[in-house]
Formats: sequence, C-alpha cells, structure tokens
Amino acid sequence: MIQDKSRVARVRHAATMAADRYHRSLVVLHWTTLALVALVYACMELRGFAPRGSGVRTLMRAAHVQLGTLVFLLTALRLALRWAHGAPPIVPAPGLAVRAAAAALHACLYALLLALPLLGWLMLGAEGRGVAFLGIDWPPLIATDRALAHRLEELHELLANIGYALIGLHAAAALVHHIVFRDDTLRRMGIARRG
Repeated sequence: MIQDKSRVARVRHAATMAADRYHRSLVVLHWTTLALVALVYACMELRGFAPRGSGVRTLMRAAHVQLGTLVFLLTALRLALRWAHGAPPIVPAPGLAVRAAAAALHACLYALLLALPLLGWLMLGAEGRGVAFLGIDWPPLIATDRALAHRLEELHELLANIGYALIGLHAAAALVHHIVFRDDTLRRMGIARRG
C-alpha cells in the first residue's frame, strides 16, 4: 500500500514537471541546435586562419555545409515537435508586449535556422555544385550562375551576422526573464533532474 502511494506521488510529480517544461525532445533539440550552430559559426570564422586551398580550410568548409544541413533538418523536426507538443506557459505570465517580443524573436530565429542552410544550398547550386550530406547527393536547386552565387553568398553572410545579434538577444532575454522578471522561462528549457 505504501509503495502504491509512493508510486502515485512520483507519477503526479512527473506529470507536474512535464506540464511546466518543454517536452524532453524539444529540450534536447534546443541545446543540440545551439551546439551545432556554434560549430557552424566556428567553422567559418576559424577557416581564415588556414591558408587558401589547404586541406584544413577545405575540411572546415565541408564541415560547415554538413553541420548547416543538419541544423536545417533538426530545425524542421523541432518545429514539427513544437507544433505537436506546444509550449508550457511561463509562470508568472509576462505582459502582452513581452509575449509579442518573444514570439517575434522566436520566429526570426527559426526563420534564420531554416534560411541560412537553404541560402547555402542555393549558393552552392549557383556555383555549379550540389550538397552531399552524409554521403547522399542533393541536387543543385538552381542552374549555375556565378553572379547570382556571389549575391547569395553576400546575403548568406549578412543573415549569419544578423544571427549573432538574434542569438545574443535570445540569451539576454532568457537571463532577463530569470534575473529581472523571476519567472520560469529558463527552467522550462532546462534539463529536468530526475528525482
């Protein structure tokens, strides 16, 4: 009888924890995406230290493409899971302006995580190359056009630079929620402790 009450208490506790946190798959995808985005950016920022035409520079570019493609696929999966599982409410609930700003920032981040890899794929196609992801060749989306490839590269770089600002704003907003508003925004995306 005591074991049954203990089990019921654990189940109730787990249900409460699940209701006030994002689904575990979304938490894992969030932090995995962050790590991959950091690696994608690092590949391009650090490649300048390698001489042009070197194996290291070629490897960094290839890793950038592979990781960027993975970010695209995981973001698509994440959006589907977010639609399926929804988001837990923030406690205490923020005002309308804060909720609107958060929704706009999230929309911009998701758009960025999808647009950057797509622009990269288009850019490679305009350069006359396809994308090979994990040994699978994805065909070019557009015909070879060097002038267009250059414009797509500039747009890709511009959006990547905007990405720094969006990621910084996202992290700063999470800290403001935690420190100033004292709500559970950070905890909702945290790794739940077993207990």
